[in-house]
Amino acid sequence: MNRLARFGALSLLIPMIQGCGDKVGAWGDANSIVAVADPALWAEVEDQVYAALEPTVFTVTQEKSFTVTYTEPGDEIWGNMRKFRQMLFIGPASNRWVAEALEEADDVDELTPPQIVQIRNVWARNQLVTLLVVPEDDPVAGVEARLDDLAALFDEQYRRWARQRMFVSGADTALTDTLMTQFGFSLTLPQVYEWNRSDSVFIFRNDNPDPSELIRQIAVTWRTAGSAPVEFQTDSILAWRAALAEAHYTYPQEINLNGGRAGPIRRGSTELLEIQGSWMNPPDSGWPAGGPFILRSLVCPDQDRVYLIDAWLYAPGKEKYEYMIQLQTILESFRCEGMA
Repeated sequence: MNRLARFGALSLLIPMIQGCGDKVGAWGDANSIVAVADPALWAEVEDQVYAALEPTVFTVTQEKSFTVTYTEPGDEIWGNMRKFRQMLFIGPASNRWVAEALEEADDVDELTPPQIVQIRNVWARNQLVTLLVVPEDDPVAGVEARLDDLAALFDEQYRRWARQRMFVSGADTALTDTLMTQFGFSLTLPQVYEWNRSDSVFIFRNDNPDPSELIRQIAVTWRTAGSAPVEFQTDSILAWRAALAEAHYTYPQEINLNGGRAGPIRRGSTELLEIQGSWMNPPDSGWPAGGPFILRSLVCPDQDRVYLIDAWLYAPGKEKYEYMIQLQTILESFRCEGMA
């Protein structure tokens, strides 16, 4: 089913979910964008818009971070399509549909195209309409000038939404303090995570609502660094992870780095090795499962420790970008003694 047909079918369901009040609840996912533009303009900028707003991220395969669907304003499904959660209007201010949305803006006194304007709840509750208002005389150049800004805006807003959903139960600040005061490191996790410890191995796990549908797990462990400089080699770090999984995970995990990445990253003054790839249970494990992982290793000189932090996801049949943002957020919260 093509993009327009798929969203057209969904739009027929909107009247069934209308609630009370003047406006219905917006329809659609947070990473689905309905793009609206004059057909002639869209024909010229379509490829650039898709390339900018549908970048791929590695999960198990290359997954689109957003899905963009074009609809022509004023067609037979326009009345329902304009009630989607994320709308992107591209055109000069004289376009009827752009002007209609701008009438709902409270803080736009004067436009200086190309300009990005965002307005909430124009045709539906919990809706965000983003306008890329372009010059009348050269709309294509206006689109090209602001596409990178538009892509960055959508990505940051989606990441903020994912983090807010992640911490809807609240951050477990008591656990953060306990980990640092008693064990010398900390993570900031949502309240719904459970954890256990075996010597210097800590497992933090969220398998709500059902472990057969969704698991997010982070393991933290360390070794003594010693006097010799630590060399971060991908093979040795992966071997360490394999031993961790063999001893402490429910099933061993085989690793595939195809499509992933391995290399140094820097957080403040600390350099880490980060490896991304996919895992799967061995064929003879009795539970055929797999998913993406993010593995980090770093040295904390003040503690004479080399840390291994392993975050992995099991989410069969689901889009995984939101959950990867959650894991990245937890990884970014890691601190050890003496780490800025």
